[in-house]
Amino acid sequence: MKSGRRRPLFWATGVMMVCLLGVVSAQQAMPEQEVSENLFRDIQLLKGIQVDTFFDVMGMFAASMGEDCTFCHSKEAVLRHEAFGDPTPRIQRARQMIVMMRTLNDTYFGGAPRVTCFTCHGGSTAPVDAPRLSLQYGVPDENPNVRSFPPDTERSAVDILDAYLQALGGTTRLAGVSSVVAKGTYQGFDTGFGEVPVEIYAKAPNQRAEIVDTYDGVSYRVFDGRNGWWAGPDAPAPIETQTSGNLDRYRLEAAMMFPATLKEAFSEWTVGRTAIDDRAVTIVQGTTPGSDLLPVNLYFDNTSGLLIRLVRWNGTPVGPVPTQIDYDDYRDVAGVKMPFTWTVSKTYMQHTIKLSDVQTNVPVDAARFAKPPAGKPRP
Repeated sequence: MKSGRRRPLFWATGVMMVCLLGVVSAQQAMPEQEVSENLFRDIQLLKGIQVDTFFDVMGMFAASMGEDCTFCHSKEAVLRHEAFGDPTPRIQRARQMIVMMRTLNDTYFGGAPRVTCFTCHGGSTAPVDAPRLSLQYGVPDENPNVRSFPPDTERSAVDILDAYLQALGGTTRLAGVSSVVAKGTYQGFDTGFGEVPVEIYAKAPNQRAEIVDTYDGVSYRVFDGRNGWWAGPDAPAPIETQTSGNLDRYRLEAAMMFPATLKEAFSEWTVGRTAIDDRAVTIVQGTTPGSDLLPVNLYFDNTSGLLIRLVRWNGTPVGPVPTQIDYDDYRDVAGVKMPFTWTVSKTYMQHTIKLSDVQTNVPVDAARFAKPPAGKPRP
């Protein structure tokens, strides 16, 4: 059953990405920090949230149900995008479920999002109401992407992070990298998994720009050290300003280009143990008490000491939504190891970048990190 389920989910996520992008591609350029009800029709329970968080909410629905967006929305929306605002019985049911979920959390958990769509659905269109003996007596399916895990008090986060920096080439060499310019290919749901050119520009300590030349036009993902934007024909809005956990993900992606100062990214660290694809790894979770941001998990291979995964969660009105970044194919660049492949997985899209050429300490124009132009389709 497991192998038969993966293909529909894979297809569903791809269709959902097309649908979600289509909702906004038909709109005009929107003001920065636009909220959901000013951009979309018939928003009733998800008012007052930013567009990037709104699409995380839509991703939560899709991941929880194991379906694409037309499962709830009108199927006409694939070709007639304004139909996303048309009422359907499943949209009405979803609103009832949101009210139920909020009531449970407010009544029993002090308003904390302990009960979410995924709690009951778990990737199925119908909640499961009876035990599965195969789960009880089968091989446990351990999920490494958890925010709560038994801490390993015998190991020091500082030692693990130091070992990672040493595996990359040592703090002295890492500190000597002031800029990175890279070229390669990008492929994902938004390109139909065809490979298109990508350029990466980064400047220490925390600026990063990713420019993808898609079939429909140029896409930008930019972090200037404080602000982050996603703009292009593949973006959910002509210019989507990143907020909250999504903005923090941009900050972390920029910081990982210059990891010499990684230990300063969070004020507290917790260590744990898990496995990814039967590969023993160590979790180092970073938190900043007093912040509204959710924890960040860094996963280090126990053999090489290298970072193989980063998981970030964004808090939404329907629960925490993850973004996973997997790093692979480390190569030496001027005495420093860098990952040449990384895959970004979100609840509403996935893409992989493979680099072919990386240069360090070359001049980078400050304009690369400015707010990008509004996305528009290629003529």
